[in-house]
Amino acid sequence: MDGTTGTVIINPSESVVDVYRKRQEKYADYGKALFHYKDLSCETTDGRRVRLMGNMEIAEEIDSLIEHGAEGIGLYRTEYLYLNRKDLPTEEEHIRAYKQLVKRMSPHPAIIRTLDIGGDKSIGGIDMGKEINPALGLRAIRYCLKNVEIFKTQLRGILRASASGKIKVMFPMISGIDEIRRAKAVLEEAKAELKAEGRPFDAGIEIGVMIEVPSAAIIADMIVKEVDFISIGTNDLLQYSLAIDRVNEHVAYLYEPFHPAVLRIIKTVADAANKAGVSVGVCGEMAGEPEYALILLGFGVQVLSMNAFSILRVKRLIRSVSHAEAKKICKTIIGIATAKEVEHYITSKLPGLYKEEFWS
Repeated sequence: MDGTTGTVIINPSESVVDVYRKRQEKYADYGKALFHYKDLSCETTDGRRVRLMGNMEIAEEIDSLIEHGAEGIGLYRTEYLYLNRKDLPTEEEHIRAYKQLVKRMSPHPAIIRTLDIGGDKSIGGIDMGKEINPALGLRAIRYCLKNVEIFKTQLRGILRASASGKIKVMFPMISGIDEIRRAKAVLEEAKAELKAEGRPFDAGIEIGVMIEVPSAAIIADMIVKEVDFISIGTNDLLQYSLAIDRVNEHVAYLYEPFHPAVLRIIKTVADAANKAGVSVGVCGEMAGEPEYALILLGFGVQVLSMNAFSILRVKRLIRSVSHAEAKKICKTIIGIATAKEVEHYITSKLPGLYKEEFWS
């Protein structure tokens, strides 16, 4: 089984086994060589700095992220705290989980995404009810704003843990300004309660939102006035922009990150953030693939958050290209009409920058 191409060969001949054994050895050697980049600065050849952070959901992932040089946590999926149980996590449980995270990642920051359930994510202890179309239903920030006590318990835990290290809070699936303001109001209520109780917390904790819904992308220039940072969640953004269910095998072929509409949406959001001087990142799967990271770099994205094993591959690519060249490439692809044509253009550019990533 070749995991890089999705190929399965039944009863391979000795010659085929030999070919794949050599590829395996080459891949292993390449992986070891990448660690040369672990402690090097992640910047382009013309000095553009990019922060590479890690996505995680369980504490056991922290060691691997540190080992691969993550500059903090760009997305902590807190849903894990709610899994495999019949009750809800207490404030103290939230605090313990977040404190462990920030202490391990110090001095780097950790971005904690508030509870994101619904759609393809179900949680024990929470009755979501049945919906005809859960992907478009009561999920993520919508659920939290409808169940404020559950939401506030998590926010209090995040705030109290912020006294122990650099924490940022991020709200998922924002579709408009009203949701941001309502979520911020609940956060302010939690702050007021903790202050009255004499409990320490970071009063200036940074607030961010995930851009996953086209409506949010369209008004990104307004959203950036409400927050300290934004993070583009490309997994859901593709789903909602292209009108496909990303877990439906019958329409999986339509899930195209190179789709010109998706690329234009990302550029719109990045442009709005950069114009306002607000940090913009990407924490979807696109961030961890060199061919997409090159585009995101050209669009002006400043933070890329990914799984541990993608960090060094992406760092090597960024150190191999100039920001000016990436912008030039992006200027060209914005005028290309189809995903296949964009993909062909990008893959024609990458081998010269990132030769070891392409296997013969």
